Amino acid sequence: MWPYPKIVAHRGGGTLAPENTLAAMRCGLEHGFHAVEFDVMLSRDGVPILMHDPVFGRTVRGVGKVSDVNADQLAVMDAGSWLGPQFAGERICTYRQVLAFCRQNSIWMNVEIKPAEGFEIETGRVVAQITEEVFEVELAAHVAANGGAWPDPALPLFSSFSFDALRAAQVAAPDIPRGFLTDTIADDWQQRLQELDAVALHTNHKYLSPMQAQAVKQAGYGLFCYTVNTSARAAEILGWGVDGFCTDRIDLIAADFA
Repeated sequence: MWPYPKIVAHRGGGTLAPENTLAAMRCGLEHGFHAVEFDVMLSRDGVPILMHDPVFGRTVRGVGKVSDVNADQLAVMDAGSWLGPQFAGERICTYRQVLAFCRQNSIWMNVEIKPAEGFEIETGRVVAQITEEVFEVELAAHVAANGGAWPDPALPLFSSFSFDALRAAQVAAPDIPRGFLTDTIADDWQQRLQELDAVALHTNHKYLSPMQAQAVKQAGYGLFCYTVNTSARAAEILGWGVDGFCTDRIDLIAADFA
């Protein structure tokens, strides 16, 4: 149930480049990573962009909510200077831009749908519709080859902490696989996965136990962890049966670590 890369560059380039930018995607690629995770939310006018925080201040200077600003205004904002002067002028990346870059460079994508509060359903729907449009050829081949049975490494994987966002993505693009994100694994984890027809559970490695890992794998699901930054911990959880993880330390944990 996990045909995807095992080691994934967190937000594109980990700690080495400004997160969720094309500079980050290039950095991950330069370090040998053909698998990335990034966050997608909507601008005020409904354009999906790469952004983790719902408010300005940490990676993009300003005050207020990202969802209160139109895409054309976001497009001129500096998303790189916070990490270093060498990244000054790096712009906020749109979802379509990163899709084009990753497809051009054969990079697999874990697309985390990161809706601003109150925009869960709309964000899930828009991200799914655009993804379905861009991957039209791959989706047609996927359905023709195996009737749509999952998983297919030619397709990206949606993930989200928002059940409603993933449900909306499921309705809009049912043939794009989904993984449910949760910080800690609750008792109803399997029910949630079944309701979403998900292929994987994504969780925080800090709170994962060997017994929980075994239960997820025995139930037939993929198991993905965030965010693992030491080789010792990476080896430990892989030994438990974890299928893959993302890392900020792409300088310490190589893409072929597993």
